[in-house]
Amino acid sequence: MMNRPALNELVQKAGCRYLLVTAVAKRARQLQEHPEKLNGRKPVSAAVEELYNGEITVTAPDEG
Repeated sequence: MMNRPALNELVQKAGCRYLLVTAVAKRARQLQEHPEKLNGRKPVSAAVEELYNGEITVTAPDEG
C-alpha cells in the first residue's frame, strides 16, 4: 500500500487541479466497471495511485 502522494505532485502530473479531479473521477468510474482491477482498493484511491505511478496520463481536452 502506498502513502498518500502530495497534492502538488499530483497536480504537476495533471497540469492543473481541474484536470486532476476530472481525470481521477473518470478513471475511478472506469475502475468501478471492472472491480477485478481494484485489488481491494477503493476506486478513487486506485485511480490516484495509477496516476502517481505513471500508469495513466492526463491530457487536456482540445478547445473549440
